[in-house]
Amino acid sequence: MNSYIATSPDAITRQLTLEPDDSRRLANLCGQFGRHLRQIEQRLNVEIRNRGNEFALVGDAQPTEAAAGLLRHLYQQTDRIDLTPDEIHLALQTSGIEALMEQLNTPFDGGDDTASNTDSADNSAGITLIRTKKCTIKPRGLNQQRYVRSVQNNDINFGIGPAGTGKTYLAVACAVEALLKDEVERILLVRPAVEAGEKLGFLPGDLAQKVDPYLRPLYDALFEMLGFETVGKLMERGVIEVAPLAFMRGRTLNNSFVILDESQNTTREQMKMFLTRIGFGTTAVITGDPTQIDLPRGQQSGLRHAIEVLENVAGISFTHFNSKDVVRHPLVQRIVEAYDQFEQKPDITD
Repeated sequence: MNSYIATSPDAITRQLTLEPDDSRRLANLCGQFGRHLRQIEQRLNVEIRNRGNEFALVGDAQPTEAAAGLLRHLYQQTDRIDLTPDEIHLALQTSGIEALMEQLNTPFDGGDDTASNTDSADNSAGITLIRTKKCTIKPRGLNQQRYVRSVQNNDINFGIGPAGTGKTYLAVACAVEALLKDEVERILLVRPAVEAGEKLGFLPGDLAQKVDPYLRPLYDALFEMLGFETVGKLMERGVIEVAPLAFMRGRTLNNSFVILDESQNTTREQMKMFLTRIGFGTTAVITGDPTQIDLPRGQQSGLRHAIEVLENVAGISFTHFNSKDVVRHPLVQRIVEAYDQFEQKPDITD
């Protein structure tokens, strides 16, 4: 039992009944030896007791109500997917009461203690799924959902935020889906050739080959969504192209899906050059983290400049991610928050 809950004078007990009463689905929800429930307990600082489909949740009011909503939401998914600790972790990222209820698209009034299949059919009307050859990707949380919808509805899109928020992976997924639907003729993966503490010169090959290892996350996503052989064939035919940003000058990109990754390392001139390459039928996604700029000291980031110049331009979308959107190990979120707090401190020098 959580020692804080046992001694907290503000603790409440929340009764919850999950319907239908299905032993297989309940086992899926609870996890082996109840590990999914323990995971929720530790993250929300509540105690969860259950006998069959009858649950009692003990803790402070807000996290207890959030845990009840989370259990209802997860139980609705148990007839379609096998829950894993990763799924629980991702669901917990949006376990705040307001965010969770907005995600479920149903207000929680505290009066209905049962959850049934009729509450939601995966909330398909409000959930955007990305379908690729090898898998179907479901964006996690409100920001990822908004991001994907923005990419699908705007020609130029910025995904801004820390590592682990899914901004690049989801951009690749949207690109693959658009290619498979014949909405675009090719995919271009672009990256500025800026040294991040390492020297490009020692790497073998020309500039494109030197930059190639830095695009590995994009390749990995493509392999996962299309398969190794398909990606290889598409690259041979030029349907998927990898290019350093410097190679984009003078080109006009029509009927393409272009992803500019690590855009915080573009200069103002490079960013303007890239954005003015966009032609008819092209979707561009620009991803970056303004806190990880590797440009020489005194040189302004093209991403930061673009945010100031373009944020109110119609047809251009900006999605800002933060540490709460990190979908990696919980420690990654805490690391991001710790760095943010440290960097906000005034720099005191002698």
